[in-house]
Amino acid sequence: MRLTRKLLPHPLLSALLVLVWCLLINDLSLGTVVFGALLGIVIPMATRAFWPDRPKIGRPGRLVSYLLMVIWDIMVANVQVAMIVLFKRNEDMAPNWVVIPLEIRTPEAIAMLAGTITLTPGTVSADLSADGHALLVHALDAPDPEAVRDDIKTRYERRLKEIFE
Repeated sequence: MRLTRKLLPHPLLSALLVLVWCLLINDLSLGTVVFGALLGIVIPMATRAFWPDRPKIGRPGRLVSYLLMVIWDIMVANVQVAMIVLFKRNEDMAPNWVVIPLEIRTPEAIAMLAGTITLTPGTVSADLSADGHALLVHALDAPDPEAVRDDIKTRYERRLKEIFE
């Protein structure tokens, strides 16, 4: 057990590195998988000092469903932004800054929320307050900023709180 933890301090990261390497090379040969496995062992070992504690994921199944939901939201938002860009006049758009008060406190959950917001077309995470209790988000077209805030809190933050806290 101890040797396994030394070799694979972050097994999910190692598996992800192997997968990403195979996708980048666009080949599933033995050599590609072996080199990906080497990367999956060496990189987490080399960066172990920067990860003093493993992120606690209470419900991995919910993480998978969260990721699937985010992928769906990204696809839907792409269409919505395309419609805004193609058919909405600049004068009719309502770009807004929205402050999202955060209930989540773990750095991993906050980073995942900020990343989710930025990956979703039409919104971008701009700043995190110094105390980590609020996130500043810019929305491309948000006539009702409170609705954007409430949507982010119920759709994303609530789920991340269940996953990480």
